[in-house]
Amino acid sequence: MILTICLSPCIDVNVEVDSLNVGMSHKIISKRIFFTGKALNVAIGIARLKSSVFATGFMYEINGGQFEQELHREGVPYKFVWNKGRVRENYKFIDRKSMLTEVDDISPEVNAEKQAELIELIKKLSADCEAVVISGGLTKGMTPDYYGKILSAVPVGVKKIVDTEGERLISALKCGVDLAKPNVDELERTLNRKLKNKSDMIAGCNEIISKGAKRVLLSLGKNGAIITDGSTNLYCKSVNVAMNSTLGAGDGMVAAASDALVKGGSLEDILKCGVAAGTAAVTLPDTISFNKNKYDEILSTLTVKEI
Repeated sequence: MILTICLSPCIDVNVEVDSLNVGMSHKIISKRIFFTGKALNVAIGIARLKSSVFATGFMYEINGGQFEQELHREGVPYKFVWNKGRVRENYKFIDRKSMLTEVDDISPEVNAEKQAELIELIKKLSADCEAVVISGGLTKGMTPDYYGKILSAVPVGVKKIVDTEGERLISALKCGVDLAKPNVDELERTLNRKLKNKSDMIAGCNEIISKGAKRVLLSLGKNGAIITDGSTNLYCKSVNVAMNSTLGAGDGMVAAASDALVKGGSLEDILKCGVAAGTAAVTLPDTISFNKNKYDEILSTLTVKEI
């Protein structure tokens, strides 16, 4: 079983309007609401692969029940540390010119007692798991070293998978990580330098390996991904598909790559599964994860080359 840890759930509200002008009234053409959070998206992806998963993290009393309903629909068992307040809501407004305007909410504060409660819960839950996945940002009142505190509570022998950046990633790496999955922008921000080509990217991944990762899966967006363990460097190009949404694509990649890692997959397997899931996710406009049939279809077409 894979345990996924979501520290900062959110509600994404995607609103389509004819035009967007400050100080004017607008009518909504369409609205889509997603109950999300990176590690929750990962859990849903793993469940769609028909693998065993369990979700935990922080949740909030006022509107957290909607997340429970979503996880029930997807067949994902869960146990949260509950807090007062409401889950943050992020708004994305898209007008007829395809211009995107985003308004992001602030996470409620999580006090030290609740933070300690989650670490104890993770210690108990992870003892029965083959791997843990922690991804995404932090809530108000938390510091980047909380990533390290969480992973320190995970028993020896349980695989650790992280999808984050900056100080959070550095904190996690100090505990030893089996798989780190940044994208290029995240890796650049973590290393504080530009990565202009694949050679630069591999060098950047190797720096992450030197800090404590066994493998780095670097997402290149629509161009696929690179994976390295410090000695073997592989590249998988994505296939051309109709892109209907980028929501949850990176989380789909983490879900399938984690599943492949737990099942003993090779470096090539982890890479291909991750790219297939990330690609399949962008083909669907109204979901935060991928369709299993589409995933299988894409996976069968992918090829990997050494670089």
